[in-house]
Amino acid sequence: MASKYKSSKIYLKMEKRDNSGALFINDKREKETHPHYQGKATIGGVDYYVSAWVKDGAKGKFQSLSFKPVQEQAKPTDKPNYNNKHFDDFLGNL
Repeated sequence: MASKYKSSKIYLKMEKRDNSGALFINDKREKETHPHYQGKATIGGVDYYVSAWVKDGAKGKFQSLSFKPVQEQAKPTDKPNYNNKHFDDFLGNL
């Protein structure tokens, strides 16, 4: 079922406030593993993608949430180079 809302356009029109966000129906959901709702939130000044799944529990339905930073932390791709003159000079001065 397609949503009548375009989540990205609505989110852009919303006032961005810290420690808040919005979820919208995921109209691109194709598999059971895909979230029922998606959106964005700002927590502590950091923007996050938010995904939500509707699940059945012992006390009824509930939502399970997942948060992923919009800008992932850069992961180091290069190993430190311990074979250089500056490092050898540093070790020699210890």
